Amino acid sequence: MNFLYDIGRVLLDFDFESSLSRLLPADCADPRERLERLLERKDDFEAGKIEADAYIEWALGVMGSGANADQFRAAWRSIFTPNEPMWECVRQLAAKGHRLILFSNTNSIHCPWIFENYHDFKLFENAVLSYEVGAIKPHAEIYKHALETHRLDPGSTLYIDDLPENIATGKEHGLHCWQYDLRDHASFEKWLGNFDL
Repeated sequence: MNFLYDIGRVLLDFDFESSLSRLLPADCADPRERLERLLERKDDFEAGKIEADAYIEWALGVMGSGANADQFRAAWRSIFTPNEPMWECVRQLAAKGHRLILFSNTNSIHCPWIFENYHDFKLFENAVLSYEVGAIKPHAEIYKHALETHRLDPGSTLYIDDLPENIATGKEHGLHCWQYDLRDHASFEKWLGNFDL
C-alpha cells in the first residue's frame, strides 16, 4: 500500500505564534495582527515563488522586528512538536514494507532542516514538497505531480491530511482519504483497520 502523508498537524504539530511573537518589538500594540499579516505571502513562499531571503526581509519589516535573518530562521523553525502516536504508526507501516511519501505545503526554511533534526523522516521513501513542485495543496497540480512522478495508483494509496479542502481534492483524484485530527488519533487507527495492511 502507498501512503501520502501531510506533515503539519499530522506528523508535526506547530505553533507559529508563540515562537515568532518573541521577535516582535516589546511595545508592539497589535502583535496578533502583525503575525497574521505574515500569512499574506505564505502561500507564495510555500509555492516557491518567493526566495527565503526575500520572504525573511519582508516578514521582519511587517513585524517591525529588529531581529536578523538567522534569528528569524531559528524562530520559524522552533514551532514544531512531534505527534508521537502518528510516528509510532509510521514506524509500524515502514516495518511492514509500505511505501511512505511526504506530501506537504512547506518551504525552504523548514526543509531540509526538519529532515535533519527529526530523524524518523528517513522512513519516508520520497517527498512531494510544494516549494519544490511550484504548486500548493489544495490545487490539483500538486496532486497530479505526486501521482505521476511516483506512479501511484489512487485506489491503493491512502492520503492523510488535516485540512478539509486538501482532503476534498484528494478524493477528486480517487485517493483513500482521512482528515486527521490531532485530538482524535484513535479514529484514524480505526479507519486504518479497514484496509488489509
